[in-house]
Amino acid sequence: MQSQLSSAVSATVWDDEIEQLAQALPLHLYEALHERIDPRELLEIVLDLGREPEARVPGREVLLSRQPVTEADLEYVAGRVGEFGDDNRAGIERTLHRISAIRNRRGRIVGLTCRVGRAVTGTAEIFRDIVESGKSVLLLGRPGIGKTTMLRESARLLADEQRKRVVIVDTSNEIGGDGDIPHPGIGRARRMQVRTPLLQHSVMIEAVENHMPEVIVIDEIGTELEAAAARTIAERAVQLIATAHGQTLENLLVNPTLNDLLGGIQSVTLSDEEARRRGTQKTVLERKAPPTFDVLIEIQDRDRVAIHEPLAEVVDAALRGSLPSPRLRVRTREGRIISNVDNAIRAVGPRGDAGAAARPAEGGSHSHNGRSLGRRPRAIFPYGVSRSYLEQSIRELELPVRVLGNLDGADLVLTLKSYYRRRPDILRQAESGGIPVQILKSNSVAQVKEALSRIYPDEHPDPAVQRALDEAMEAIQRVKATLRPQEVSPQNAYVRRLQHQLVSEHELVARSTGKEPQRRLRILPAPDVD
Repeated sequence: MQSQLSSAVSATVWDDEIEQLAQALPLHLYEALHERIDPRELLEIVLDLGREPEARVPGREVLLSRQPVTEADLEYVAGRVGEFGDDNRAGIERTLHRISAIRNRRGRIVGLTCRVGRAVTGTAEIFRDIVESGKSVLLLGRPGIGKTTMLRESARLLADEQRKRVVIVDTSNEIGGDGDIPHPGIGRARRMQVRTPLLQHSVMIEAVENHMPEVIVIDEIGTELEAAAARTIAERAVQLIATAHGQTLENLLVNPTLNDLLGGIQSVTLSDEEARRRGTQKTVLERKAPPTFDVLIEIQDRDRVAIHEPLAEVVDAALRGSLPSPRLRVRTREGRIISNVDNAIRAVGPRGDAGAAARPAEGGSHSHNGRSLGRRPRAIFPYGVSRSYLEQSIRELELPVRVLGNLDGADLVLTLKSYYRRRPDILRQAESGGIPVQILKSNSVAQVKEALSRIYPDEHPDPAVQRALDEAMEAIQRVKATLRPQEVSPQNAYVRRLQHQLVSEHELVARSTGKEPQRRLRILPAPDVD
C-alpha cells in the first residue's frame, strides 16, 4: 500500500517553481519529498539542527527522514537560495517561496523554514469591486490566512485589467518574488525592493515622489513611521492597498502605534452643556483626523471576509461605544459571492475594544434552547462545541457567520446541555450581558446544523432539506385536491420536524410511520370538526 502511495505521489506533476524549491534540498531530502508529498498540498519544509526534517501539508506533518538535520544540510540549502536580508529571509529567484532562518547567538543558522509561495488568481474576487472603485483598502487577518496572496492579486487586477500605474513596495520580496525580475503573478505592476525593513517608510515616500503611481501596494504596515508614510501617500490622492499587523478593527483601535491608520484617537473634554446634549461623560474619545483608508476588510478565511465601510463612520461609532457589525461576504464552493448587510450594533469598551457584553438589538428577544433570538447573529462563540463542526456546518449551509475563539464580540454562544447545567462563569457572563445561549443535546455536525437551520430558516438552506420540503408541499397540495393520504420519502428526525410544521401551517394532519432509517411522513386530510 505504501509503495502504491509513493508511486502515485512520484507520478504527480511537479511544477517548475515547486521543483526549484525541492532542488535546493540535499539529495536524500529531495528524493524523500518526491516520494512522500503531493506538491499541490505542500505548505512548508522545516529543517532544525539535530531534529528530524519534516514537510507540512494541510492538517499534518510528514517525516522526510529519520536522520537528524546536520549543519551541512543547512549550509547546503542556504547556499542554494538567495541572500538573507536583515529580516533573516531569503528567496529563490523568480519564485514566491520564502526561506526564513533561525540563528544562534553567534549568528550561525540552526533552523530553516522553507515556505511555499503560490500566485493564485481569483483570490481577490470576493472584494474586487471595492479594489476597483479607487478606494484605499486595508486588509487584516491572522498570519497564513492569505493576505499577501490577495494583495498580490489585487495589484495584478489593477495593473492588468484596470490599466493603472501600480507600484508595489516589496519589503521582504513576498509579493513580487526574489531576484531583480519580479514574478509574473504581479502582472504589469512595478516593484520597488527595500534594502532593509527599517527603510520601508522611506521607500514608500520615494515611490510616490519618483514614479507617479496611481496605486501603491504595501505589505505589513507595522511601525509609526510606516503609518505616517501611508497617511502622506493618502493625502496625495494615491490609492493605497495594504495589510497591517492585526486581525480585526478592534486590534487597531487599541494599538497606539497603528491607530493613526484609523485617524488617530484623542481624549477630548466637553463642556457641561455639550456632555448633557450628547448624554456622555465630560471626557470622551474622538477621532483626530480622517482615516488613511476608506475601507477595512477583515479576512476571516480565504472565502469569508468582513467589510467595514465607510471607515470614518465606523470608527466614530466605535469610539462612542457601539461598533456596527460589518458586512459579511462569503464565496461558495461554486464560486458565487454572497453578500450580507447587517446593521446591528455590538457593544465596545471605552477604548474601542470589543466588550464581552454585546448590546441586544432594539426589541429583540434573547433566550436559549431554540426560541427567538432577535436579530440573527453574525459572530458565534462555541463553548464545549467543536469549532470544526461549527465551521463545517457554516460552510455547508453557506451562512455569512464567523466563528470566534472567545466571548468578545459574540452575538451567540453555542454550548452543550452538560456544560449549561454546570453554569460556568463564561455562560453566566454571556447571559448577564444579553448574549443568547443556544443549547445542543450532543456535540455533532447534525446537531450544529439543526441549530443553525432554526436560526437561519430562510438563508441559503441545505439543498437536500429544501428538496424534502418541496416534496412535502406537493403532497400537501395533492391531499387537498383528492382528500386522500399521501406519503413522502424517508427523512431524518430534523427534516421530518420541518415537514410536520409545514403540514400544520396548511391545517392538515401528519403522522410519522415506519422504522429508521425508513421513517417518513404520512399526510392526512384535516378531520371534520362539528
